[in-house]
Amino acid sequence: MIRVYTNKVYYTNGKLIPREEVSARYPEFTAFETAGEGTIAHKIISKHNISKNPNALCLKFDALASHDITYVGIIQTAKGSGLKEFPIPYVMTNCHNSLCAVGGTINEDDHLFGLSAAKKYGGIYVPANQAVIHSYMREMMAGCGKMILGSDSHTRYGALGTMAIGEGGPELVKQLLGCTYDVKRPDVVAVRLFGKVRKGVGPQDVALAIIGEVFASGAVKNKVLEFIGDGISDLSVEFRNGIDVMTTETACLSSVWCTDEKVKEYLSEYGREDEYKELKPDNFACYDGAIEVDLSKVEPLIALPFHPSNVYKLADLIANPMDILSKAEVECRKVLDEKINFKLSDKIVNGKIQVSQGIIAGCAGGTYDNIVTASNILKNKNVGNGAFSLSVYAGSQPTLLELIKNGSIASLLQSGAVVKQCFCGPCFGAGDVPVNNGLSIRHTTRNFMSREGAKPSDNQISAVALMDARSIAATAANGGILTSAFDFDYDESIPDFHFDASIYKGRIYNGFEASKNNEDLIYGPNIADWPEIAPLANNLAMKVVAVINDDVTTTDELIPSGETSSYRSNPLRLAEFALSRKVPEYVSRAKAVKNDAIEMLNGNEIENVEEKLSLAGVDTSDLTYGSVIFAKRPGDGSAREQAASCQRVLGGVANIANEYATKRYRSNLINWGMLPFLIKDVEFKLNDIIVIKDIRNSIKSGETSFEALLVRGGKVQGITLSMDAITDAEKQIILKGSLMNYYANLDKDFN
Repeated sequence: MIRVYTNKVYYTNGKLIPREEVSARYPEFTAFETAGEGTIAHKIISKHNISKNPNALCLKFDALASHDITYVGIIQTAKGSGLKEFPIPYVMTNCHNSLCAVGGTINEDDHLFGLSAAKKYGGIYVPANQAVIHSYMREMMAGCGKMILGSDSHTRYGALGTMAIGEGGPELVKQLLGCTYDVKRPDVVAVRLFGKVRKGVGPQDVALAIIGEVFASGAVKNKVLEFIGDGISDLSVEFRNGIDVMTTETACLSSVWCTDEKVKEYLSEYGREDEYKELKPDNFACYDGAIEVDLSKVEPLIALPFHPSNVYKLADLIANPMDILSKAEVECRKVLDEKINFKLSDKIVNGKIQVSQGIIAGCAGGTYDNIVTASNILKNKNVGNGAFSLSVYAGSQPTLLELIKNGSIASLLQSGAVVKQCFCGPCFGAGDVPVNNGLSIRHTTRNFMSREGAKPSDNQISAVALMDARSIAATAANGGILTSAFDFDYDESIPDFHFDASIYKGRIYNGFEASKNNEDLIYGPNIADWPEIAPLANNLAMKVVAVINDDVTTTDELIPSGETSSYRSNPLRLAEFALSRKVPEYVSRAKAVKNDAIEMLNGNEIENVEEKLSLAGVDTSDLTYGSVIFAKRPGDGSAREQAASCQRVLGGVANIANEYATKRYRSNLINWGMLPFLIKDVEFKLNDIIVIKDIRNSIKSGETSFEALLVRGGKVQGITLSMDAITDAEKQIILKGSLMNYYANLDKDFN
């Protein structure tokens, strides 16, 4: 079904050829050194790179996108850094905090702030429930050859020929201030699709097949996936979108696809035919690796908890439920508190798997094609009157309207499904939270632990398995008994989609290039400025306040989603939730270190700390003292900057890791003035203190290895921390304490 190449390959005549075979088969070809320039990705990147160094990119994007969890903090940071107006289109959608999960006015206050910012600075404002962020960006902003940066990890519009990247908010701030996104030139990996998908197979199945094959090995981490091959032509654009948005779960940097007449028709339907152009690789384009996918061999799949890469064939699970669920249960328990009663095998009833809930939603599941097909499967059937429920969320109001017009919504409602407004809640735990110890099957993007909204710290746990809308609908038609769409006969026909422009025309505020600087930002009582952050001193001391030895630590564990998202406009209030579902004691420990640091700064002695620092022989008069967490591989998943900023406002000064799961999390650390240290062979313990002398000069000189002292009890030992190379701008951000400090002091001498 899938074959992975880890060495260079060349694309010609619709086939991938390993480097060593090219000369033998095509002796006339000699342009090996420049063949990498023939990829679609290279051409798009080159167009957007203003650096004179083709390997050290400085990118400027065509548009930006944020939702209501992130745009307040981004605008506050940009305002504090000197923002005057938005220099490029900046879309602010309201699809995350549109359900007030914590009560009060704070979500709607954020929305009013967003509208006021769109007016003041010249932005594009999409009101609540009009569209989820990525649906709107596909419909109205993506175009062939463009680049878009979004403050959401699933910022992916590659099927429309747009290279899109999801990053933490500070990277959008840089663009708003006219600066660049700096990154090493990424490798480009070809994804060659061939064959034709079978009935019952959907985009989530293809996506899970790829994720399951490449995630664990890191084969495409921080690389660009370029989809090529004759298998693309038979896929609808919405099918392609469904695969594309899930590429985030491979840990790749971005994605892009060949474009064709179907893409032209899609853009034309939305009144944007001028955004189309054919994109394809040159003959003999060279790729740094490749994935070949035989679409005809893909079958319905399921990703069991707690990761999209935990993939099994649905048929195998149905045939051998006890073996597979028991194995998955053991693996899941490794990352759970032993007090939590977590089970998967108890879902087996009379040899069949009974699930609690089905969800089809958002940028991955809530597409027109998916929902029409689910409706076809459920036509004249019923989800039953048991514990199982099915909820369906369209990705946008234009999609929902067309589904109403063609009768799909009527069929869903008649089946007992619940149809809800455009909202991302099920994807991050702010809507449709399952029953305790329940199993929810979802066509959404992620199934990390507690991302669905359960609170392990309160002894709550539930689980999400990812599936395609087709098999979810088949399961619903079978009363919640896990069922493959392969086993259902249904009408595959999908009526043509017709876009009604009046929905957006009368409701979306588009103020781009029409900023009104005299307008005031409208603040609700929960919206707060960032607290003052001090620059880095000459010496650094860090106290370990959390040690996480899981193989991977997600951003959902670093700062939970769900109802906590409502507080993301208030840095200090949100910080109270940092690591709350993983290390509940973290906040109190970090606060204690921060208080000690303040006391020392005021000249007061902190007996236990002073004693340890004395052992290390460090000058406490010129010292940054703060907390640090150790995690083996932190930062998988969401782009949310708050995973880093919450640590920072609590006095965090660094992370120490074996490696960082994503570039975006490492970037978030740097942009909040935190050092992304690496180490391989030291086991840290709570209350360890790590001292690095003369850290400022080391950062200035570009050192990547740091001799440090580890103080444990009454003993001191030498250790070596490392750090991947950082840019000159990143050096200054760290020295000045944060991105905001850096921009606020650009015209000052700050050595």
